[in-house]
Amino acid sequence: MNVRKWGAGAPVGAGLAVVLLGGCGIQSHGGAAGHGDSIVVGMSDEVLAVDPASGYDPGSWLLFNNVFQSLLSFPRGGSTPEPEAAKSCVFESGNTVYRCTLRDGLTFSNGDSLTSEDVKYSFERAIRINDPSGPAPLLTGIGKITAPDPQTVVFKLTTPDATFPSKIASGAGSIVDHSAYPADELRKDGKAVGSGPYELKSLDKSKAVFSVNSGYRGTARAKNSGITLDFFRGDQKGLASALQKGDVDVAYRGLAAQDIEQLEESSAAADNGIHVVEGSSAEVQHLVFNVNDPVAGKLSVRKAIAYLVNRDALVSEVYHSTATPLYSIVPAGITAHNTAFFDTYGGSPQPAKAEQALRGAGITGKVKLTLWSTPSRYGPATDNELRAIAQQLNQSGLFDAKVKSLPIEQYEKRIEAGELGIYVKGWVPDYPDPDNFTQPFFGKDNVLQNGYASGDIARRIIPGTAAQADRGTTQDAFGELQDKVAEDLPILPLWQGKQYAVANDDVSGLEWTLDPSTVFRFWEISKFS
Repeated sequence: MNVRKWGAGAPVGAGLAVVLLGGCGIQSHGGAAGHGDSIVVGMSDEVLAVDPASGYDPGSWLLFNNVFQSLLSFPRGGSTPEPEAAKSCVFESGNTVYRCTLRDGLTFSNGDSLTSEDVKYSFERAIRINDPSGPAPLLTGIGKITAPDPQTVVFKLTTPDATFPSKIASGAGSIVDHSAYPADELRKDGKAVGSGPYELKSLDKSKAVFSVNSGYRGTARAKNSGITLDFFRGDQKGLASALQKGDVDVAYRGLAAQDIEQLEESSAAADNGIHVVEGSSAEVQHLVFNVNDPVAGKLSVRKAIAYLVNRDALVSEVYHSTATPLYSIVPAGITAHNTAFFDTYGGSPQPAKAEQALRGAGITGKVKLTLWSTPSRYGPATDNELRAIAQQLNQSGLFDAKVKSLPIEQYEKRIEAGELGIYVKGWVPDYPDPDNFTQPFFGKDNVLQNGYASGDIARRIIPGTAAQADRGTTQDAFGELQDKVAEDLPILPLWQGKQYAVANDDVSGLEWTLDPSTVFRFWEISKFS
């Protein structure tokens, strides 16, 4: 199974994308590139890969988005890709040919020129290596790449795909120097050569140091003189302590939901000039049902669970309102979002309907089941969340549910083997489009690995929506897809995360990193002492 960004996405402290800063304010305009102080960012995630052909986790993509350029990028607060290394890109031949013209004067941090040869090489290399933890699945629609001249690259797609610009605007589109990266294997020296706004100066198990790339040519404008990432590896208390002591300016993806709640309600924090800034997020979490399991495979059992789960209680009691209830597979803020699960199963527990679903299927005794968790990926609050769900089910008198946890390696292996009936999965999108919340789950070779397949979804709706250049016109088709999933119940959406920045007056700009694109933009953060 490709690791993808399954909430690895979600190895945040409480399972939520949480950003805490030592300061914040509104950045009204950018200064000259590289001005301002350097900034220390403490983070719970690690950078698992430096080579873009391998990494598919939040820490690695954070590095990719700042060190490497893509042809396109997501503007702050926007979901439509705009030119970055390219000065223009256009579709031809009915969304099956995508032609990009590069900016003039692009260079890598080692001084080499960036040409269309490097772009072609980067994509072909990622596809060829096809690393199990890499982004190659996003690039499977590419049939052929040509570079007719040094400034032009042409992608010929196997099928029409209007989401292709979003895919290559993500970390999967990172451009590497063809002379600095081997064609058939990963670079193993822990170094990176990119053309993005920052250079990776050093990386070890404790930290990564970045400096501003003076040779960068693109849309970003650095408002600091460098970034250091300090790795806390899930040590929430250590990260919180470092923030309080001033050892880090930013604590990113690692503080517990209780910390956020306390800071939001703390008058002392406000008196000290610290306040909480909330941003939008498209991170989601689901219960996944193995439809081949003897228990979870019964639709009546899944329906009973859907009628009983109290999302409001989960987000308030477990996540301290740092998330919102989610009632469909496409989250709020993303085109075509609807409330299919609310419409079908209601917004509060309905034990009578749950009992009716079971009795109508001839099930008269308590249903015994196990909910599986892996806090090593989704955070320690995940166990508490599943215990709360088990309690909700058991209080109905219809279930005898319990919770078990596994380390992530065993968890994934047992899911792949079909041994887990009900398990939790989180998802951080690669790009902010409904396609990225549907195709990976219900398309060919989907990542759910739960035995569910709908030919109508995989063969008609997903290809049909992918071919529509005007994403607004996909509303009805994605609505049909969401309604079908709510009816079949292969997964049960639980919550949609929020993003936060806790800040004081000497650090600003974090409001421009807290959007559904999931791009943590180093260049937007500034600190002036």
